[in-house]
Amino acid sequence: MTNFGKYFTLLVLLTLTNAVSAQGKHDCEHEHHKNEIGIAVAPAYFLNEKVWTFAMHMHYTHIIPNTKLGIGGSFERIVLDPKHSTFGLVVAYYPIDRLSFTVSPGVTFEDSNPGAFFALHLETAYEFELGNFHLGPAFEFAYDPNDYHISLGLHVGYGF
Repeated sequence: MTNFGKYFTLLVLLTLTNAVSAQGKHDCEHEHHKNEIGIAVAPAYFLNEKVWTFAMHMHYTHIIPNTKLGIGGSFERIVLDPKHSTFGLVVAYYPIDRLSFTVSPGVTFEDSNPGAFFALHLETAYEFELGNFHLGPAFEFAYDPNDYHISLGLHVGYGF
């Protein structure tokens, strides 16, 4: 197992342990934000090209009242080779407090390959709240017809 694989496995185990143990500690309900603007920054690894690069992902999510669902839009930019930009629709699911799973179908525009390509991003994040701000690890898997990439980084959000 690579160092990245070991690091990712450890992070997932720690996050899940914290998420499960936190379930019994929340006896009172607190009001959740109706909207979130967020950014995630991370190193990204392209599986076919076997290259590391840097990704920046921004999103807006509106939480649908009385549900565990949110909808919104996203933008991702891979700033180093292989450069590309992706615009997507965001569908988020919040199964427990602080944990989110996001599916984002969209369109990718590659700097070196003209045209628009279908893309699909899957993301999970675990957030620690600091007032209106959220901070925590985020993992993403992204597909487009030319390659796949994975990233593990930091998610920072602002709820309002």
